[in-house]
Amino acid sequence: MSKNAKTVIVLLILAVLTAAVPLFTLKDAEFGGSDDAGSVMVEEIQGEYTPWFTPVLETALGGELPGEVESLIFCVQTGIGVGVIAFFMGRFVERKKWMKAMEQKEGRDSSDPGEIRAYAGAEETDDPH
Repeated sequence: MSKNAKTVIVLLILAVLTAAVPLFTLKDAEFGGSDDAGSVMVEEIQGEYTPWFTPVLETALGGELPGEVESLIFCVQTGIGVGVIAFFMGRFVERKKWMKAMEQKEGRDSSDPGEIRAYAGAEETDDPH
């Protein structure tokens, strides 16, 4: 097994333990949202809490969103974020592969980053404009 595979397995185990340990060690704990905790704290400090605004969807629907719809919107938002991050990571990896292939094709040495940038079209100039 390679060193990278071992590292990935260890990190996955740590991630699972980080999520699972609190569930088993804190049996009767309440895991509330940060929105609720914030309003409770403000109420404790100032005595009365009135929200500055009401959420747009709650105003449009005339009531609170069901929990399932709220979870769906959150999951869609997460999916979009992961898609954007994965797109850019893939783009960077492919650009690195492309640059390495072009260097090998041209017989250039990758030890000079300025030469690579100039070759890739990102010419270095002293002019900031």
